[in-house]
Amino acid sequence: MNPLLKLDNQLCFPLYACAKEIVRRYTPLLEPFGMTYTQYIAMMVMWEYREITVRDMGKLLYLDSGTLTPMLKKMERNGWLSRARSAEDERVVVLTITEAGEALHDKLSEVPTKMSQCLTLENDEAMQLYTLLRKMIKTF
Repeated sequence: MNPLLKLDNQLCFPLYACAKEIVRRYTPLLEPFGMTYTQYIAMMVMWEYREITVRDMGKLLYLDSGTLTPMLKKMERNGWLSRARSAEDERVVVLTITEAGEALHDKLSEVPTKMSQCLTLENDEAMQLYTLLRKMIKTF
């Protein structure tokens, strides 16, 4: 057997398995708010930028419009953000956080602390992993 095709020799598999497990652990923290992990990271963008185009959000989250559009429509129905065509260019959709979206910030403020308790990494290890992952992302 080609050793390159062994699961244990793959760098991507532990990344995939770890990401999947982390998202699974977010679920019980976000479910009471009717929120998915992807909606949560989109709300992080909204809390930071307050107003942003769909295209720019897609770049920040590494998501395409086919994934973003249905999710953003649902978030709009939930009252967390509004979507509107840009006055300058109607092809551009601008997202704006709503009061209800702002209110989620305080309600979800405990999530990062609760998630950090799930990890078995020391602070310096977590920072090292973060740095390596960011370095990898920049290559894509």
